[in-house]
Amino acid sequence: MTEAERRGFRTVEQADMEEYKQKLRKHRLKILRIVMIAAVVLCAVLAGVSLYLSLRRYESYEVRTAVERLDTPATRFEKFQGNILKYSNDGAFYTDHNNEMIWNQTYEMSYPTIDICGDYLVIYDKKGNDIYILTKSGLSVGIETTMPIAQVSVAGQGTIAVLMDNESAGYLALYDREGNELVSGAIHGEKGGYPIAIALSDDAVKLAVSMLDINDGNIKTTVAFYHFGSVGENEIDHIVAANSFSDMIIPELDFTSGNRLVAFGDSEIIIFEGAQKPKITTRIELEDKAKSVFHNKNYVGVVYKNAEEAISHRVCVFDMKGGLTMEKDFSMDYNRVELLSNDEICITDDYFCDIYTPRGVHKFHHEFDTELLRVIARGSGLNYTFVLNGRTEQVRLK
Repeated sequence: MTEAERRGFRTVEQADMEEYKQKLRKHRLKILRIVMIAAVVLCAVLAGVSLYLSLRRYESYEVRTAVERLDTPATRFEKFQGNILKYSNDGAFYTDHNNEMIWNQTYEMSYPTIDICGDYLVIYDKKGNDIYILTKSGLSVGIETTMPIAQVSVAGQGTIAVLMDNESAGYLALYDREGNELVSGAIHGEKGGYPIAIALSDDAVKLAVSMLDINDGNIKTTVAFYHFGSVGENEIDHIVAANSFSDMIIPELDFTSGNRLVAFGDSEIIIFEGAQKPKITTRIELEDKAKSVFHNKNYVGVVYKNAEEAISHRVCVFDMKGGLTMEKDFSMDYNRVELLSNDEICITDDYFCDIYTPRGVHKFHHEFDTELLRVIARGSGLNYTFVLNGRTEQVRLK
């Protein structure tokens, strides 16, 4: 008997060690399989919940907070810098979602019209002479023009472009955010085209002008791009690009980003892109006369009227490459259709609201007992602000 045996110790043989290692390895593999199966099950559950929530249709909501308001019947509402702008013929009020006043601006306008870009808001009297440039802190400057205003476009740093009517010609002026005139002069096409729409880029470097020409008996619209940086210094009148479109009227332009312009024609939606000399990148042909067009920086949308009375309308939404992302029929006699800040499509009339995701999922339908004035998305989830007649509600869909 060995000393080890006398002391009660047993020598571990090599075979026993190998068996131990195999059992340990099997145990670890078993634990790994259990963890992997649990992870797969968890991912499947989360995916299922996510799919359910993304496809779920809501028809009610929970009111988190509600505040009463007193407004004139002509008051209109717009989202600006995370808060609510209320404006009418005799003034504008900027409030938070609890209707607490941030600032107010008094004026007298026959046709108050607004434009927003970044941190700046402009309120102007269409066909009048008054312009107010404002920020979330209040008034930056007021400007009085000498000619009737047709349109004002504001850039992200506060510069504005003003298109005015000067008898038989159009007149354009640019002002900085302090009201200083930067450039001005009559504006017209090569053959006397008349400007009908303008758009100023976010950085105020590019200006797009839509000019209608009917002098030769045929309708033609030219979209011209002015560049006020170094690129345009060597070009005649700073015009760096121009495209003409026969048999088309283009009454609306908008820079959806610094390098992208969307032109809304009566037979096509045309998208231009380019930092220096914009070129056509996408053309979306309209199938029929559009009843409404709407857009944001990511999508453009069109509403057509259907021949079938039971399903009276059809809405189509396209991405900026011209891809169709949504097509839906609906029967609501709507008074507003828009893309919310979270890219959802919101269709409303006085008492009904339908919200669709960009992929066409019918997310929300509700009939209100009080007139609905505006819907404002608050993030990408289920939270919204409903501006109702006399009341503002912060809600969560349920």
